[in-house]
Amino acid sequence: MAITAALVKELRERSGAGMMDCKKALTETNGDIEAALDLMRASGAAKAAKKAGRIAAEGLVKITTNEDNSVATILEVNCETDFVAKGDEFQNFVNKLGDLSLSTKPSNIDDFMNESLDGESLEKVREDIVAKIGENISIRRVATINADGGIIGAYKHGEKIAVVTILQGGDESLAKDISMHIAASKPECVKEADIPADLIEREKAIFVEQARESGKPDDIIEKMIVGKMKKFAAEVTLEGQSFVKDPDLTVAQLLKNNNASVVSFTRYEVGEGIEKKEDNFVEEVMAQAKGE
Repeated sequence: MAITAALVKELRERSGAGMMDCKKALTETNGDIEAALDLMRASGAAKAAKKAGRIAAEGLVKITTNEDNSVATILEVNCETDFVAKGDEFQNFVNKLGDLSLSTKPSNIDDFMNESLDGESLEKVREDIVAKIGENISIRRVATINADGGIIGAYKHGEKIAVVTILQGGDESLAKDISMHIAASKPECVKEADIPADLIEREKAIFVEQARESGKPDDIIEKMIVGKMKKFAAEVTLEGQSFVKDPDLTVAQLLKNNNASVVSFTRYEVGEGIEKKEDNFVEEVMAQAKGE
C-alpha cells in the first residue's frame, strides 16, 4: 500500500510522533494506521526502558489547590535537562498530573502511578512522553495535604521549589509568608522536639570531636556542646529560625504575635537527594548524534 502524505499526517496527529517515525511505522505495517500505532507504542515502551537508567535530576514541581483552598497536592516530575523542563510538552504533562493528583488525592506515589490519564495508564502515558521527548522522565513523588480545619499556605519559588504549609490560626497571607520562609531557609522540622534523634546524635558526635581537639577541660567542653546544640536546633527548626522578611523576629515569635501555629509543612525541591552525573560534553553530543 502506498504511504501517502495524508496517512503520515493522520498518524502524526494521532501519535504526536515525528514525521520520519510515522513514515517508518507505516512502511513496516503496509499502511495500516492501527498496526502502526501499536508498533510505535511498543517501540515507545522499549525506548522508555532503554532510557530508564539515565539520571533525571532536572524537572518541575507543581502545587494544585481546590477552590476553597481546603486541599492541596504537591508533586515533583523529573527529566534529564533543564531545556526539556522548560518545554511546552513537559510542562503540559506536569500540569495534567497536577489536575489528576487533585482529583484522585493520592496518599503516595505508588497509588498515584496506578491511576489513568487520558484513557491510558499513567505509566503508559509516561512511556509515551519519554519516547516523544527523548529523555528519561520520572514522576518522583506526590503528596496530598488536607487543611483539616486549618489554613493552607502555598508558595513556589520559580519552578524548582514548592512548599505547602498548614497553619492553625493566622490567615492565608501569614501561611504564604511562612511557606516562603521555608522555601528560602529549608528547615528540617517545625520545632526542637521534632528533630530526629539520629540527627541530634550525629551532630552532637561531631561537636564532641571538635571540642576535644581544642584540648579544653571536660566541664568546659560540656558547656560548649550545650551551646552548640542550642544553636544547631535554632538553625534547623522552623520556629528557631530568624524570619526572612524580618530577621529581628524568630518564626516562633511571628507565630505567637499572630496567635498561630504551624501544624506541618511539605517542601519539595527539584532533584534534591538525586546524585547528578557529570557528563563529558563530547560524549554527550556523540551519544545524541547516535540516537542513544
